Amino acid sequence: MLEKTNRMNYLYDFYQALLTPKQSSYMALYYLDDYSLGEIAEEYDVSRQAVYDNIKRTEAMLEEYEEKLLLFEKFQKRSELVSKMKQLLGEGNDNPALLELIAELEKLD
Repeated sequence: MLEKTNRMNYLYDFYQALLTPKQSSYMALYYLDDYSLGEIAEEYDVSRQAVYDNIKRTEAMLEEYEEKLLLFEKFQKRSELVSKMKQLLGEGNDNPALLELIAELEKLD
């Protein structure tokens, strides 16, 4: 469950601008603020089922966006490459230019 939550948080970060205000609010409350379905339903004066359906549809949309745009996948690959580069530098390969490039790459994320 934690892995799904982390994935949804990343997808939300990447694709939040593509969601409606209501979708964005439900996702933020559910995944970022850890509200229950009942708490969100009470906040918006709707049924728990309505909140559940909205969240499930939004999750599917986020997965569809990722399938097409691959922003999260590219982010993960960049992070892996940066880690490997740091590891190589940690083995005694102190190259100031390379350190600067790694810092620039990290700022992109």
